[in-house]
Amino acid sequence: MDTQTKSTLTPIFVGIVIAAAVGIWWVLRPTGLPVDIVTGNGRIEATEINIATKTAGRIVDILAREGDFVQAGVVLARMDTQVLQAQKAEANAKVREAENAYQTAKAIVVQRESEYAAAQAVVAQRRAELGAAEKRLNRSRRLVGEGATPQQEVDDNYARVLGMKAAIDTAVAQVAAAQAGIEAAKSQVVQVQSMIEAAQASVVRLQADIDDSELKAPRNGRVQYRIAEPGEVLAAGGRVLNLVDLSDVYMTFFLPTEAAGKVALGSDIRLVFDALPGYVIPAKASFVASVAQFTPKTVETESERLKLMFRVRARIDAALLKQHIQQVKTGVPGIAYVKLDPASAWPANLEIKLPQ
Repeated sequence: MDTQTKSTLTPIFVGIVIAAAVGIWWVLRPTGLPVDIVTGNGRIEATEINIATKTAGRIVDILAREGDFVQAGVVLARMDTQVLQAQKAEANAKVREAENAYQTAKAIVVQRESEYAAAQAVVAQRRAELGAAEKRLNRSRRLVGEGATPQQEVDDNYARVLGMKAAIDTAVAQVAAAQAGIEAAKSQVVQVQSMIEAAQASVVRLQADIDDSELKAPRNGRVQYRIAEPGEVLAAGGRVLNLVDLSDVYMTFFLPTEAAGKVALGSDIRLVFDALPGYVIPAKASFVASVAQFTPKTVETESERLKLMFRVRARIDAALLKQHIQQVKTGVPGIAYVKLDPASAWPANLEIKLPQ
């Protein structure tokens, strides 16, 4: 290789060496963080709620649009309730029918009780008549012995006594029948009461379905997606809207074994978002996984154990979120800074700085 070629390649070689050195410095550059602060990358997430139908039906109206902030209990959509209203009217008619049957059954009970009282009176009457017949029989027997009365009168009186006894047996049977009628009538009353309760339960159930046809926000939040449109027919459980609860916002990130083992629930965390690099948001560790992620099939060496990563969740205070609810957005990437030593102070660049 001649001298001219060497002189041409030398600057190129030097440039490559410098670029490599800069790259190595960039990778190994100091972060400026204390040793008791570790970092992890993540994205802002929030609890999502699907506003869905309880029963199959047609959507009549959707009152919320994507991006709307809604309060808990506000009606977001309405379903067609014509069929449910008709079923409720039918159930109310059955309630009235059962109530009429109940009054009839109670009247029958009163009637059977009257029949029972009359049957008892007949028994008493027949027993009185039997007593009188027995006395006549006894007198006629004495008179026959004295020759003052013919034997035929004795026979007639005896037959009358037997007839009175048979009449008493019949009256007693009527009393028993009347008693059974009372019990049957009372059973009918209980049965009709059950019919009333069943019909009333049907009314309550249908009213609950009608109430559930108004899809309401279960909590405060923002409408993220409008999944269905008015006029569509959905099956039970069909999703209409997707709501995100902005009072429950958190960032999920991962830490290596050594760092995760030192993170306690409630540990202080600072969040810095890519979209808002000038602000530092306070948070607390609300969850540390007990099972590692990215776990190798076998962990036999210390170096392999150091590769284990544990999921950590940093939750932002609900009161702080409420103050800045209009600025809260999910999906924003950022960095979580975790302080492992509660006694140490945060560096100046991680002091809390909130949007005005």
